[in-house]
Amino acid sequence: MCRKPHYYVNPAPEAAPQKSGASVALHWRVGRKKLRCGRGPAGSWSGIVTLPADVTRQAPTASTDVPAVEVVGLRKEFRRRSRRGTPGPRVRRVAAVDDVTFSIRRGETIAILGKNGSGKSTLVRILSTLLLHDGGEARVFGFDVGRDAREVRRLVNRVSVEASFFKKMSPAENLSYASRFYGMTARQTRDEIPRILGRVGFPEGRRHEPMENLSRGMQQKVALARALLTAPVLLLLDEPTTGLDPRSKREVQDFVREIRAEHDATVLLCTHDMAEAEVLADRVGIIERGRLMRLERPDELTAHYGAANLEEAFLAATGRELGAADEEDDDEDDREVFA
Repeated sequence: MCRKPHYYVNPAPEAAPQKSGASVALHWRVGRKKLRCGRGPAGSWSGIVTLPADVTRQAPTASTDVPAVEVVGLRKEFRRRSRRGTPGPRVRRVAAVDDVTFSIRRGETIAILGKNGSGKSTLVRILSTLLLHDGGEARVFGFDVGRDAREVRRLVNRVSVEASFFKKMSPAENLSYASRFYGMTARQTRDEIPRILGRVGFPEGRRHEPMENLSRGMQQKVALARALLTAPVLLLLDEPTTGLDPRSKREVQDFVREIRAEHDATVLLCTHDMAEAEVLADRVGIIERGRLMRLERPDELTAHYGAANLEEAFLAATGRELGAADEEDDDEDDREVFA
C-alpha cells in the first residue's frame, strides 16, 4: 500500500490542489481498478492502491430534455485594491459577471465576444466549477455547478490560455493521466493519444519531451488535445487558438467542427477573434463589463446595430475596439475573490 495515497478526482491539473515544492506522481499505470504509483526523490512511497468508487465510475448521462447550459442572473464579484492616490475606499467590489442570463441548446455553438477583463474567462471558470459564483444560478445539463460539481466536471472540458500541466511529464503522459478521470483505459488511449496530437498539429518527435521545454503555442495544442481526447459533452473554449500560428489555428477550428458533428458536442467559445466567432458559432454574444448585452445569430447581431460585420457591431455596442482594454479592467493581479 502507498503510505500517502492521494486522489485527484478533478479532470485536469488546474482543478487539483497544488502544493509549493511538492513532487507529483510521475510514473503510474491503471489496470483493473488499481493504480501503480510512485514518486520522485521528494517522496519514496510506492505500491498498489485500490481506486475509490467515485474515481472509476462512469460519467453521468447528459439529459436531452434540458438545455446544455442554463444561466440565470449569474453574478461574481471580486475585491480590488484601488491604486495609490485614487480617491475613495482602498478596497472596492467589482462585478466580473453581472446579472448574466442565457441558455445554450444541446449541439449548439455560441461565441462570446469581449475585450480583456470583460468577464469571459470568469464565466467559463464558473461553468467549469473552478470558481464559485456569488449569486444567480448556472446549470449544465440540469446539474447545478455549485451543488453538483462532480457530475458537471465529468460532462465538461475546458481549454484556456492559462492551461496547467504537470511540467515534468510529457504531453503523452499528461493526456494519459487526464483520460483516466473520464473512464478511458490504457488500451483506448494507446492509439487515440497519438491520433489526437497529430490532429492538432503537434510534432511527433516532441511528444515525449517534458512540458516545461515546450513553447506556449505547443502547450496550447496539448491543452486542446486534452480536451478533445475525452470527447466532452460540453466544450468550454476560452481563447483556444491564442498563441497558435495561422495553419494550426485553422486545424483547431476544423477539429472543433469535427467534434461537434461526430459527438453532438455543445461548444461555448469565448474569444476576441471576430473571424473565429463568425466561422464557428451559431449565435454570437457581446459581453461588456460583466454584462451580456446581446446573444443572437451573426446576421441578426449586425443587423441590430446596422453594421457591415461583427467588428463594427462590437464597436457600436461598446464604443471601443475589441482589442482595447481599460487600464483598470486589464490589471488582473489586483483582483481577489470577494468573500
